[in-house]
Amino acid sequence: MDDLLSRLLQGDRRAVARLITLVENGDPAAREPIRKLHEYTGRAHILGITGAPGCGKSTLVNALTKELRRREKSVGIIAVDPTSPFTGGAVLGDRVRMQDLATDPEVFIRSMGTRGSLGGISVATNDAVNILDAFGKDLVLIETVGAGQVEVDIVKLAHTSVVVTMPGGGDEIQALKAGIMEIGDIFVVNKADREDAGRTYTEIMMMLEMSQRDEEWVPPVIRTVATTGQGVDQLADAVLDHYRYLQERGLLEKKARERILAELQEIINRRVERTVARALAEDPEMVELVRKLVETREIDPHSGAQMVISHLLRKSEV
Repeated sequence: MDDLLSRLLQGDRRAVARLITLVENGDPAAREPIRKLHEYTGRAHILGITGAPGCGKSTLVNALTKELRRREKSVGIIAVDPTSPFTGGAVLGDRVRMQDLATDPEVFIRSMGTRGSLGGISVATNDAVNILDAFGKDLVLIETVGAGQVEVDIVKLAHTSVVVTMPGGGDEIQALKAGIMEIGDIFVVNKADREDAGRTYTEIMMMLEMSQRDEEWVPPVIRTVATTGQGVDQLADAVLDHYRYLQERGLLEKKARERILAELQEIINRRVERTVARALAEDPEMVELVRKLVETREIDPHSGAQMVISHLLRKSEV
C-alpha cells in the first residue's frame, strides 16, 4: 500500500481511483495509506454544491468546472449519487452528464454512493476529498445527491457551500425558509431563462435580508443558465472571492477544525454502531438483555441502552 500512496503523490490517476475504491468498499487495506496521506491534505478549496433534484446541479458543476479550467485551476469532482439497492454502488447519473470533462487530465471525476448516509455525505466521501486534496487538486467539488430539500451536512465538509435553486421550486423555497438559509455562502437561481426566475431571485434576496449571520460575508445570489454557460463566470468569481475572504479573515483554520471534528465524530459513530450491533448479536450478556427487553419486559429501552454502554465500557477497560 505504500506503493499506492507513492504513485498517488506522483500524479498517478489510477492510484487515486484504486484508493477511492478501497475506501468506498471499506477495505482495511485503505487504512494505512489514508493515515499517511493526511499530512499532505489541507491545501484544496472544498466546494459543496447542494440543492433539490432537478435544479440542474450536475450541468452547473460541468459548466463551472470548465470555467475554472479556463482559469487554470485543477479540479476534482465527487458526485454523490443515490446508492443502488442491488449493487451498493452509485447510480451513475451525474457522471454520465460530465463525460465531456473526462478527457481533461486536470479534472478527476468520481461518482460515489450515499451508502445510507441521510445527508448524502458518508465517511468514504470525506476520505475521497482527502485523497483528491493530497493528489494536488486546487478545488474539490462535491455535488450532493439532493433529497427533496437541500442537505445541511455539506456545510460541515465544505469551505464554500453553494445552494442551487430554480424557478417554480415552491417546496425548495419553503425549505430555505425553514432554516437552511444559514448554510449557503452563495445562492444560485439556475434555469434563469424560465418564467418566474425574477420572482425566485427576489424571494431569496428578501430571505437573506431577514436572516441573521455572524460573518461579514454577504451571500451573493447569482442567476445562471448552466446549459448555455450564462452567469457561470459570475459564479466562479463568487466561489474564488469567498475563499479569499476566508483566507483574509483567518477563517480557514476554523473551517478546517469544524470539518475534522465532524469527520472524527462520524467515524466514531460508525465504529460504535458496528461494535454495539455485534455485541447485541453475539455477546451472551447482551443477548440476554435483549430477551428481557422483548419477552419479559423487565427492562425498558432507555435502561437497556445505558446497560449496553456500561457493559462495553467495562469490556474496553479489561
